[in-house]
Amino acid sequence: MKKFLLFLFSTTIVFVASAQNNSENPLIKFDTTTHDFGKFLEGKIVSYEFVFSNVGKAPLILGNVQPSCGCTTPEWPREPIMPGQKSTIKAVYNPGAYKGTFSKGITVSSNASNGNVQLVIKGTVLEKPVEPVSPIKTYAPEGGF
Repeated sequence: MKKFLLFLFSTTIVFVASAQNNSENPLIKFDTTTHDFGKFLEGKIVSYEFVFSNVGKAPLILGNVQPSCGCTTPEWPREPIMPGQKSTIKAVYNPGAYKGTFSKGITVSSNASNGNVQLVIKGTVLEKPVEPVSPIKTYAPEGGF
């Protein structure tokens, strides 16, 4: 019985010590981790700002924000985010010649105790409607009218 109590006591001490250690770390919390742009026409560049907070007790530092492909460009703060502060990560999506449904990930690496966070942007790029061409040809004499 003494061994069991000793085991229980030492396990409790380790748990409390690790919980105290985590409570002193930064903690990143996003308002949302997914954004749907819906449908938009080809040739349009779209962007969205993901809002996040440092709900921990130490400065939050974003080490890297890595998109899953070159069509997505992230912009993020390089300075530390203090406890209680909010900031944003801007995701800019350029579909280029792509048409159709897309879903792109952005991995946010930081010193937060909750580790890496995955952001997602998605939507559908629609083909631009073709402008009708008039079947009537207009001719102008040389030198104009």
